Amino acid sequence: MILYHGSNIEVKHPQIIRSRKLLDFGAGFYLTSDYGQAKKWAVRTTGRRGEGRPAISVYNVEDEELKKLSVLKFERPDKEWLRYISVYRMDKSANDKYDVVIGPVANDQAIRTVNDFLKGRFTEDIAIQLLLPQNLKDQYAFKTENAILILGLVEVKYL
Repeated sequence: MILYHGSNIEVKHPQIIRSRKLLDFGAGFYLTSDYGQAKKWAVRTTGRRGEGRPAISVYNVEDEELKKLSVLKFERPDKEWLRYISVYRMDKSANDKYDVVIGPVANDQAIRTVNDFLKGRFTEDIAIQLLLPQNLKDQYAFKTENAILILGLVEVKYL
């Protein structure tokens, strides 16, 4: 499987960034199977940081190696996904034991719905109804050092 990481720098040696815990799946090294999503991340990160050059680091992940890890996978934005990301979006620790978490990424439009849910403006059911029609891309959060070890750098593409 090929996964992409978009940033303002090339990332030859992935690291788990613990200070970035307010992401959907908490601290980890984030990738996606969608090149377009990685490109958006690279451009956005470069603009936000005001330095570097948009880069997409491309990784290979052997399916057999991934199967050896503890993986939590959300197929779509459902109640379990919403509850899981809510923990991290509210700055609380889920204390999960997963090496990798896979699921939809809460993009700009989706995060508004999630934030409205967190503020009590929507019920879970209404939030899910609003999220389901969106074409949310995927994200893979590699949350442990064991998970990072299975990432094989293929190349770095500069935009």
